[in-house]
Amino acid sequence: MTGLIRIAVLIASLVLPGTAALAQSGGIIRQVQVEGAQRVEPDTVRSYLLIQPGDAYEPSRIDRSLKSLFATGLFADVTLKREGDVLVVSVVENPVINRVAFEGNRKLEDKDLETEVTLKPRMIYTRAKVQQDVKRVLTLYRRSGRFAATVEPKVIQLPQNRVDLVFEIEEGDPTAVRSVRFVGNGEFGDGRLREVVRTKESRWYRMFSSDDTYDPDRLTLDRELLRRFYMDKGFADFRVVSGIAELTPDRKAFFITFTVEEGNRYALGKVDVDVRLRDVDPQMLRDQIEIETGDWYSAKLIDKTLDTLSMAIGDTGLPFADVRPRINRDREKRIIDVVYEVSEGPRVFVERIDVTGNMRTVDNVVRREFRMVEGDAFNSAKLKRSKTRLQNLDFFEKVNVEQLPGSAPDKTVIAVDVAEKSTGSLTLGAGYSTAVGPMGDVGVRERNLLGKGYDLKSNFTLSAKRSSIDAGFTDPYFMDREVAGGVDAFHFTQDNQDTSSYDFKKTGGALRAGYPITENLRQNWRYTLAKSEMTNVAAKASQAIKSQEGTTTMSQVTHGLAYDRRDSKVKPTEGYVVRLTNDVAGLGGTTHFLRNKIDGTKYYELHENWILSVKGAVGHIVGLSEDVRVIDRYFVGGDDLRGFAIGGVGPRDKSTGDSLGGEWMYTASAQVAFPLGLPEELGVAGHIFMDAGSAGKGGVDNVVVNDTGAIRAAIGAGVTWASPMGPIGIDFGIPILKESFDKTESFRFQFGTKF
Repeated sequence: MTGLIRIAVLIASLVLPGTAALAQSGGIIRQVQVEGAQRVEPDTVRSYLLIQPGDAYEPSRIDRSLKSLFATGLFADVTLKREGDVLVVSVVENPVINRVAFEGNRKLEDKDLETEVTLKPRMIYTRAKVQQDVKRVLTLYRRSGRFAATVEPKVIQLPQNRVDLVFEIEEGDPTAVRSVRFVGNGEFGDGRLREVVRTKESRWYRMFSSDDTYDPDRLTLDRELLRRFYMDKGFADFRVVSGIAELTPDRKAFFITFTVEEGNRYALGKVDVDVRLRDVDPQMLRDQIEIETGDWYSAKLIDKTLDTLSMAIGDTGLPFADVRPRINRDREKRIIDVVYEVSEGPRVFVERIDVTGNMRTVDNVVRREFRMVEGDAFNSAKLKRSKTRLQNLDFFEKVNVEQLPGSAPDKTVIAVDVAEKSTGSLTLGAGYSTAVGPMGDVGVRERNLLGKGYDLKSNFTLSAKRSSIDAGFTDPYFMDREVAGGVDAFHFTQDNQDTSSYDFKKTGGALRAGYPITENLRQNWRYTLAKSEMTNVAAKASQAIKSQEGTTTMSQVTHGLAYDRRDSKVKPTEGYVVRLTNDVAGLGGTTHFLRNKIDGTKYYELHENWILSVKGAVGHIVGLSEDVRVIDRYFVGGDDLRGFAIGGVGPRDKSTGDSLGGEWMYTASAQVAFPLGLPEELGVAGHIFMDAGSAGKGGVDNVVVNDTGAIRAAIGAGVTWASPMGPIGIDFGIPILKESFDKTESFRFQFGTKF
């Protein structure tokens, strides 16, 4: 009988295969019942199941359904059990977050932490997401140099299955950099390389800097800074093998170790151009190359020359020329030959310029700084110059310019992404100068008014010997042309009792315009209408000054030319700048003169951070059908001739000693600025100088004047400190050529600060 049953089951399994499966799974599920759901609809729970009414009960499907429900993140616990032909799904819902709070954070603001975490109010609470957010907050603190920070999440239960999530933070002290060491360096010592990298060792004087706290992103920057430094010094084979940060057991400090391979130092061999275009003169390009055979190889100078050649070729009207340096390295002789290949490049045109990120600044302010417009031939040198011009606006924290493919192979899209920064400022200043004594300053300025690039400013200065108030407005692109137009108004008073026994007031306004003639040459025009008044003339004053007491009106036109080839306008290390100024007064008013002045400065980098500057100035003023008034003359001394007081050089009344100013003047100066061996971030530098100059021909009828016109000279030294409270400068000058009637001044001290 048993054998017959087995045969029957076997036949049934062959005829009805599903019958055996049903017998094994335990039957059919007729109903799915959901328990414990409060916010989540039961049908929503059922939708995540992989087993539905009518399906056979299979353990594998039950297991996959369980995983599917947990994966939603909606439930803290899930159980599935079978009661007859009913599948009972019991769930415990995760609570809803009512509030996310941070406690104990002082260095990082709540808004910064809220941006970092992913959990927000009204979101579902899960332990996994909380742990992820803890890691994100810790990463944020580590980026700010606080590796000892701890974050403890706390959950406060509320009615209706809600919770408050509180991150309790113990920030700890900043994780300092105890030492920065280098392995493998032979040409440059550790001290010199520490000046190159951004990461600094912890010292008391770095209290205003965060560079002495560990930052892994800064470590990556340091590797690149080291590479650039060595490449600019001729070490073309240099590489950074590793940069390792070791945390001390107490988690309070790091030891940074850079392992480097310097390689050989290379000099430049042959430097030439290989021109493969018929319309380009090779000699014209050779004249543009400033690097020479025998110089140390420098990647920075190679790239700079590349840009110079690209711009020179673009000026000839050949926009599609391609300039590439071909570098041949001879490791045995340790020389590198550089040949700039000039060939025809791909014909690519600018399809469009896309500007993003400018929330307040209008598009036109960005577009007008570009040296290319839609439809122009693409030029990489002009693109680089355009980016520099945008950065010089100082309207943006960052400027990213990319070249993207266009709609066709011969078209390209220039994508400009900017991040705006505050362009308005309110400054309060205080300081002291030997020229004007104690001083205070209040200024208000908006450099990007209405987002259109307008510059509006006003300033008030009060000191012991001088006070002034002035306001100005500038439209850098007046009437949508590359002409900077502006208007000024001013009023100032000057106490000249110590030098010339009188006080001086001047009130007026001006209209001005300036425009570039070339990339480096700029022309400026200015019309000034002002009323001047010489008052409080002392009884013992010179007759020349007494005769000019009173009020005059000046109507003056000023013309200026400036040719600037400095590598930086803020802190130049090489290049030069030359300025020519012409003033004509007499187109109306009561004052008539012609005044001309030319001045210039040349910079040389003698060595790393050793800068020689040579400057000079020559000026001459002549009255038009009248004598030149004292207030319009040149007063030499002070900042332009150290070792002598302001107005201490030049014609002087023999009986009263009052300075009468000169109708001609000249000054010359040579100065070497150098580091004092102190840490660079202290901002302390020294300098030695030699100044020379003179002024003359300032006589007046019936006045006996001391006026030899002889050259005066002084030598000296000084110290400058870019202190956290503002720049401080001290100069000590010793006159070595002077006249007996000159007024000398050994010390000059200046201090100013902005709050």
